[in-house]
Amino acid sequence: MDYRWLGTTGVRVSPLCLGAMMFGAIGNKDHDESISIIHRAIDAGINFIDTADVYSAGESETIVGKALAGGRRDDIVLATKAHGSMGKDPNQQGNSRRWLVREVENSLRRLGTDYIDLYQIHRPDPVTDHDETLGALSDLVRSGKIRYIGSSTYPAHQIVEAQWVAKERGHHRFVTEQPPYSILVRGIERDLLPVAEQYKMGVIPWSPLAGGWLSGKFRLGAQVTTHRSARMPGRYDLEAAENQLKLERADALAVLAEKTGVSLVHMAVAFVLNHPAITSAIIGPRTMEQLDTQLGAADLTLSADVLDAIDEIVPPGTNSSPNDGGYTPPALENAALRRR
Repeated sequence: MDYRWLGTTGVRVSPLCLGAMMFGAIGNKDHDESISIIHRAIDAGINFIDTADVYSAGESETIVGKALAGGRRDDIVLATKAHGSMGKDPNQQGNSRRWLVREVENSLRRLGTDYIDLYQIHRPDPVTDHDETLGALSDLVRSGKIRYIGSSTYPAHQIVEAQWVAKERGHHRFVTEQPPYSILVRGIERDLLPVAEQYKMGVIPWSPLAGGWLSGKFRLGAQVTTHRSARMPGRYDLEAAENQLKLERADALAVLAEKTGVSLVHMAVAFVLNHPAITSAIIGPRTMEQLDTQLGAADLTLSADVLDAIDEIVPPGTNSSPNDGGYTPPALENAALRRR
């Protein structure tokens, strides 16, 4: 496997990162099967695993910890995240020093390790200053509990501000960003990816298959129900205009993949990896079959003709649905924040 540099850290990671969101209550409830999937990915050369505290309320981290026991931990670049609510206490969430210092200990315990390679802030927190968050994370780096820090689904302007604060305050800086990116969700090409390249950040996008839309199942005239559609029906309601557009584009992309002689899954993941700003694409299998259909994608190189054809179907820098950006600014959800 052709390992890539993770930003300027000097660490090399596989072009495919195993995402663990589907291990646990919201995905595969069978711990032994989930562990087998993790072991299969490691045996295939994947040395990068990403999870988060909120994935099945910590169960995903527990499963990953079990899978890495017995000598596998040291060879894996292990990433997790914090920000989302982990309990009824209003302070069991967010990006405050108080919470991060407490929650990193919880993640370490669940993961069964004494250090985390990459600790990421899952979303921006509009009420917490970057100085507060980066200061806490820097202290955790100095304590040896985490090695590097990153952001996830941050708007480009928030990344710039965080980089500025780190420089001005003498804090460790975010060395990675984890945004949504796929053929159907290309909005980050407009500003975030250029910003990440400017700051030499590693970029590890999530959902290269667009939440299953690029799995090959979504075709015009087909009746499809997926595991995700049961949990998020609004994202898959074909009565919605934006979802109908996604269906039409997914079908056109499937036709293109057939003409190219590759699977749509491989074409979709290879497309993400083709962008020069991308370090590693996070794949999130729930079953062994899903893992096996994605493993060879890193070996595929798409021709300029295929990339041009993709651009014709989905224009660069655009999201097929406004709901797929991963982060909605508070002012768009709370009318009081956009009115005097």
